[in-house]
Amino acid sequence: MLRSIILYLVLSSVLFTTNVFAQGTPAQNGVTATGGVTSGSSKYIVVRWTNTCTVCSWRLSHRRGNDPWISLTLSKGITQHTIQNLQPGVEYSVKLEAKRAARWVERALLTVAPAATTVFTTRQKTVVPDSAPWGINPIFPWDVQWFPQYGYGSWYYGPGLQSVKRTDIMQAGYSGPLRNTASLLNFFAMTDIHISDKESPSQVMELAKLYVGDVQYPVSSTYSPVMLYTTQVLNAVVQTVNALHKIKPFDFGIALGDAINSTQGNELRWYLDVLDGKFIYPSSGDHAGAGTIDYQKPFKAAGLNMPWYQGLGNHDHFFIGSYPVAPTPKLQNSYTSASILKLGDVFLDPINAVNENDFYMGTVNGSTRYGDLISAGCVKVNPSVGCASAIIAPEPVVADPGRKSLTRKEWMQAFLTSTSKPKGHGFTQQANVGPDFASYSFVPKPGVPIKVIVLDDTQVDSNANLPESPLWGHAYLDEPRYKWLVGQLEAGQKNNQLMIIAAHIPIGVEGYTSSGWYPKAYPNSQAAFIAKLNTYSNLILWISGHRHYNVVTPFPSPNPNHPELGFWQVETSSTRDFPQQFRTFEIVRNSDNTLSIFATDVDTLAPDGSLAAISRSYAIAAQQLYNNQLPLLPTASYNAELVKQLNPTMQGIIQNLPAR
Repeated sequence: MLRSIILYLVLSSVLFTTNVFAQGTPAQNGVTATGGVTSGSSKYIVVRWTNTCTVCSWRLSHRRGNDPWISLTLSKGITQHTIQNLQPGVEYSVKLEAKRAARWVERALLTVAPAATTVFTTRQKTVVPDSAPWGINPIFPWDVQWFPQYGYGSWYYGPGLQSVKRTDIMQAGYSGPLRNTASLLNFFAMTDIHISDKESPSQVMELAKLYVGDVQYPVSSTYSPVMLYTTQVLNAVVQTVNALHKIKPFDFGIALGDAINSTQGNELRWYLDVLDGKFIYPSSGDHAGAGTIDYQKPFKAAGLNMPWYQGLGNHDHFFIGSYPVAPTPKLQNSYTSASILKLGDVFLDPINAVNENDFYMGTVNGSTRYGDLISAGCVKVNPSVGCASAIIAPEPVVADPGRKSLTRKEWMQAFLTSTSKPKGHGFTQQANVGPDFASYSFVPKPGVPIKVIVLDDTQVDSNANLPESPLWGHAYLDEPRYKWLVGQLEAGQKNNQLMIIAAHIPIGVEGYTSSGWYPKAYPNSQAAFIAKLNTYSNLILWISGHRHYNVVTPFPSPNPNHPELGFWQVETSSTRDFPQQFRTFEIVRNSDNTLSIFATDVDTLAPDGSLAAISRSYAIAAQQLYNNQLPLLPTASYNAELVKQLNPTMQGIIQNLPAR
């Protein structure tokens, strides 16, 4: 008896080529497929199968999106057929059936993701959301099916944003440089990917329902419909990076933390498998909807085609980025439980909420087309916490041991299993996993004196939950990390290396807020820490994520006669939330032996009908409904040329470096 089997094919990017490009699915049940784009603009799909039934007829059907099936009956003995003249940029399904004894039996069902055809940065064009409907929002962010009807989530392409030349840290009166003369280093940074197991019982989605409309609370981080497509969006980021890499090669890439949303093992496995180019199964529990729901369907990832490095974020080792897991058995057990997590109001009482049981925190029903938010609400009637009525009963959750919460050591250890380069992506057993130390440094390009210092500036479990600085999302260094960083800076200065600090959390942009400097960090004064950094003339750049903003901050020299002691900070937005971007950096020598750092935002490739395009629409709708206080709206993007003065020794060194 022929058994039904579901296969999935993803076309890797077919950008900047007029030749046939093809990628195959793994052989399953004797069926494989390849597909690509011809030298024109049409897409083709080649389906091949093993003829295990010599008396069977075959029927091959395809359809675009949810259009009606177009079917073709093939002769007995046929084992291959090419479907031609398909449209790029839309999703196709392909179904193969065998007929025996007057009965058609499904042999395979393939979902073919759209092939991208162009790539661009925000210097060429920008994604501009349409104006949100005026007045009181008639729907909520979880009313996903109503977004189009009420005018949420639509957008258009606007003009590009040219790089703003910034000389804030240069000597007063500086008007150069005359021209850019040589590219020294070219890399990309992505951050706050937040790969999410939306079906996990251990979440905080109820907070979105409690605080929707209150802009002082970041409730879009607790629930947003973009959670449905985080693996697919990361794959689109990878395709976009690979496409840019073909135009102008990157020397490396770096991820600045919050790879995953809430410490879960399956979230990290998906993250690594996307970057390694493996098959992804983006569902958990009983894998509801894996054969029918677009965000649940397995797919073959593109894989990143260059060396990449990894930094640690607060979400990578704290529950929703906010609480230590190991010291709280209730949290630790919730990950692999079959019961929805119960907590108090984290925003109202962040000190005690984790030990309270006022609210079911909710989850997503993966068998529903729009990812219905379920099992969120009051545990019982309790007017003191605003519960006038109770939820009848939370829907059952299928437990999954793959959701286990990872420790910092386990999180780093997983990168040693990655199959892409370099091994460990910066982490080693001896220097990092063993001593539980998530900082390291590397020199990305031989012959170019630039060192990248990857700094773990997240908190540790033993930090106190302070009323004036609650939760575990602050910038933090303990004494060992601070001394290690100083040692790296001293060595870089001595060895005539320019230096970039890559950390998850930015500095100098917030005080003792939930994202600012932890009061008991080392040193306990953020100003003292920045003053120390301003003593190293070879420090050129601090790059970070965390706030989901595209913001540039200058840290000028405290001595106007020595502008070389100044440095820049560049924050990059999240690939999860609008504007769903990553950033490229190019460091260039100028004709006057200054440096220019070109920082450019990039939108992910999202052809019409693709899952990345759906996620972009949801991200825009969420922004419109939550009204997050993003800077730089409507595009939330910013491109800059950041000019940096060098000391005389480094001027002489870079002057002799050849142009790329």
